Amino acid sequence: MKNILVVGAGGQIGSELVPYLRKIYGNEHVVAADINSSACIHLAEEGPFEELDALKADRYLEIVKKYRIDTIFNLVALLSATGEKKPQLAWHVNMGALMNSLEIARENSCAVFTPSSIGAFGPTSPLDNTPQDTVMRPTTIYGICKVTGELLSDYYFLKYGVDTRSVRFPGIISNVTLPGGGTTDYAVEIFYGAVQHKHYVCPLPEGTYLDMMYMPDALDACVQLMEADPSKLKHRNSFNVTAMSFEPSQVYSAIRRRIPDFTMEYSVDPVKKAIADSWPNYMDDSCARQEWGWSPKWNLETMTDDMLRAIGEKMKKGLLG
Repeated sequence: MKNILVVGAGGQIGSELVPYLRKIYGNEHVVAADINSSACIHLAEEGPFEELDALKADRYLEIVKKYRIDTIFNLVALLSATGEKKPQLAWHVNMGALMNSLEIARENSCAVFTPSSIGAFGPTSPLDNTPQDTVMRPTTIYGICKVTGELLSDYYFLKYGVDTRSVRFPGIISNVTLPGGGTTDYAVEIFYGAVQHKHYVCPLPEGTYLDMMYMPDALDACVQLMEADPSKLKHRNSFNVTAMSFEPSQVYSAIRRRIPDFTMEYSVDPVKKAIADSWPNYMDDSCARQEWGWSPKWNLETMTDDMLRAIGEKMKKGLLG
């Protein structure tokens, strides 16, 4: 049985990945770790939890040895819009956590999953049907960290044999944990706006297509890739994965079909617009499909039904501010 450590467990992905992994591998075999213990109260109640600043290598190593960890999910990151406000901090956090993860994995024979992103591409990458292997010259510090992380993870595999794997996630949409400073955050916020206020102010202009994925598919992708036969992986760091591509007016229309009095206006954030314009409209994820059987289960219509249902239940229970 695997012994898994999820670092950055209190974030958007980690807060749902930990329970998902615990259902598969058992509570005691999945350790949650985060610098912010208050964000992980529910995770600590259900299984092992350790407070960890992933930049502190000694403490990181102590946890790996304590629980005899063999698989690390390194989810620590400052996201795109936040990173542009604090680029030096973004590099320090994103690359520091990754380097510690890789070094500890090398010394302790661990596998490592570190998510990359559509942000790894740049304005000179093909925007439509973006290939698995293509020019990658991002213009954000977030994207630069992601490209560097992909190359560094491949290096640790080629140089030291560390079993590194990752996916280039699109925007991830969740009804559980709110996002934290990403360019694709609007695709979550719009559902909350619809349920709570029947109105939303969109920071991206109409016609801005971006790849998206519902959280259940994202969790499935993590496990599928880490369980994949390594002999079939021609690409490790990192696989294009996607489930749907849409622009703001399309998700607005999908919500309005269910909430007819919902309204939306645009107030474009120039920073987010510039970032979004440099990212793919939609990626070619055929390599992931061929090499480890990737196949998403959710689309815009089914996701919209589930998002509105879940957020509506939260509002009835008084769980929304």
